[in-house]
Amino acid sequence: MTNPVPDRVTLRLRPGHDRRLRAGHPWVFSNELDWSADMRQLAAGLVVRLEAAGGRPEGTFMFNPRSLIAARRLSRDPEAVIDRGFVAERLERAGALRARLFAAPFHRLCHAEGDGLPGLVIDRYGDVFVVSHNTAGMAALEPAILAALTDLFAPVAVVARDDSPARTLEGLGERVAVLAGALPERVTVQEGGVVFPVDPLGGQKTGWFFDQRCNRDAVAALARGGRVLDVYCHTGAFGLRCAAEGAAQVTLADRSEPALALAAETARANGLAARIEILRAEAFGLLERLAGEGARYDLVVCDPPAFAKSRKDHGPALKGYEKLARLAAAVVAPGGFLFVASCSHHVSAEEFATCVARGLARAGREGRVLRSAGAGPDHPVHPHLPESAYLKAELLQLD
Repeated sequence: MTNPVPDRVTLRLRPGHDRRLRAGHPWVFSNELDWSADMRQLAAGLVVRLEAAGGRPEGTFMFNPRSLIAARRLSRDPEAVIDRGFVAERLERAGALRARLFAAPFHRLCHAEGDGLPGLVIDRYGDVFVVSHNTAGMAALEPAILAALTDLFAPVAVVARDDSPARTLEGLGERVAVLAGALPERVTVQEGGVVFPVDPLGGQKTGWFFDQRCNRDAVAALARGGRVLDVYCHTGAFGLRCAAEGAAQVTLADRSEPALALAAETARANGLAARIEILRAEAFGLLERLAGEGARYDLVVCDPPAFAKSRKDHGPALKGYEKLARLAAAVVAPGGFLFVASCSHHVSAEEFATCVARGLARAGREGRVLRSAGAGPDHPVHPHLPESAYLKAELLQLD
């Protein structure tokens, strides 16, 4: 253990509320702390020392008196120095892992608690880094984070995408800005032989969905020679990957005209346009119409936005996923494949799998699950936070 950090505030847990921490959980909820009036006045994101009721040290945490998750562990050492060096060590370790996982520098570099930096998300597009500070503690560490990125990777640009709903829970405002350097005129990500344009400032999330990369690999491997329908295609990542792998024809469908325009542009730039059809349509209505017309596809992809954005949406979301699986199954050719995904945090993997199975049964289809998966390995999950594994996906073959 290092020497005591001068002026570090010490907080204590209520008696009997240290069991989860001792078991390895990285969070402390507000009702587990022994509150004093002074604690309410502490700055959000302050680095504190935490002790059990009896005085046993629990480690160094970042504290937010305004959040339900009041403290998040940074280190088991109660005197750990949280500075540029600390952040650099964590990011260097995260970068070394990604270098073993991927041949090219296109990945999620840091995934919050999974990489030991609670609430910090960093996506890497070559020499461009997009950072989301989703907790008050990480917002307070922004200068250290920026310095560490500069030391380790010498980026040409660092962008802040601080517009996640999670920031509201931490009492933080929204911001999208270039923090350092200058954005190149064109930012791209390379995946499966396809070059996709990325908009770090205006695109969804940080500009690209790295979480589905391994699922896109698995789906695209089944596409050769087949007819593919990519519903909720957004900018066409799944469908264009399928086209690059030799799909005979790919239909990209989405409600967003700008997203479809970008998908069409990407298809042209990669020499895939001749095998791409673009449809602007609402997913459920499109699937019902196609089924009524007798259309059948060798591979159907359904990767919708979250149906359950909050707990109150849980019930309707389950019905929505079941309906989606039923409608999608109806347009899968015998022997074809269906991929369905959910990014709803409030729907568990078991619930989602049950919804898909019920949807298939209602469609009168039999089949087999080939792959049940989540996000790729650049989205590591803390062992004590399984609920943070938000992405669920099922890949099936249907008879």
